[in-house]
Amino acid sequence: MTLFAPKTWLKRADKPVLAAFGCIIVLLLVGSLYSSSFLSPEYLLQQLQVASFLGLIATGMMLVILLGQIDLSVPWVVTVGGMMSTAAAGWGGMGETLAIPFGILCGLGFGLINGIGVAYLRVPSMIFTLGMNAVAQGLMVLRTGGFAPQDHSTDAMHGLATGRFLLNIPNALFVWIAIGAATVFLLRRTVLGRAIYAIGNRERAAYLSGVPTQRVILFAFMASGGLSAFAGVLLAGYSTKAYQSMGDPYLLPAVAAVVLGGTSILGGRGSYLGTVAGVILITLLQSILSVMQMPEAGRQIIYGAVIVAMLLIYGRQARQS
Repeated sequence: MTLFAPKTWLKRADKPVLAAFGCIIVLLLVGSLYSSSFLSPEYLLQQLQVASFLGLIATGMMLVILLGQIDLSVPWVVTVGGMMSTAAAGWGGMGETLAIPFGILCGLGFGLINGIGVAYLRVPSMIFTLGMNAVAQGLMVLRTGGFAPQDHSTDAMHGLATGRFLLNIPNALFVWIAIGAATVFLLRRTVLGRAIYAIGNRERAAYLSGVPTQRVILFAFMASGGLSAFAGVLLAGYSTKAYQSMGDPYLLPAVAAVVLGGTSILGGRGSYLGTVAGVILITLLQSILSVMQMPEAGRQIIYGAVIVAMLLIYGRQARQS
């Protein structure tokens, strides 16, 4: 029996997840050819620190995609989180204490509106969240007058994003691990997690079986908004200030990371381990493309091609099933 155990394990393993981790190994080997320090512990920890910001956004995006929906308001909700947390920091002592929760609360507010629009008003998520992204952009431009804000992050924000208080491991990585562990527990051990998968497979069937589909969808969009804003808070702490369009580089990478990890963009299928692999894969790919001096346009083409390819693959699987 033990002789066949590896084969049995491979059959049960999620092939997209294995493929993602295989690509990570390939990228590490390729990166080591361009830089001798690519495989050093310090460089890898730095990459994991950068991956933590994308990991928070991808976590919320995964919950939404598992429902068969999409959240296109991510770019400016990230910016809202960063700008409003730094704005709160300028209110004085109490503002510094409330800066982080205030930024997250603003993201939750946008997620709440997205959830109401999609779950209760039945507006397609692609249209509604794109509109909310424009609303968030307009509000931030109105607040700053179109100029870079003069607010700065608090010491707590900076320490959470860049500090290393335990075993020289970035604090941002611990934040991602905590959020990831909570997400795994949610998806695997709770009724809410099973409801998310059920709605993604077939919303009408889930509704007829007694699942409160509207509340579940509302929760997923609020989680996406809150985590996107939290990532914005950390990004503001990382750079010590917020800035216009700080979330723009994260929309396509977040979607690409989720689908690369095996989550069906049509909903109902996916594991958080795959999302983790996808985030690390995208981060390493970004690092290698930077070393190769690939222009931003080329990177966006690569992310878009990945999403289209995975959509074609999962679309065929859905039709065959």
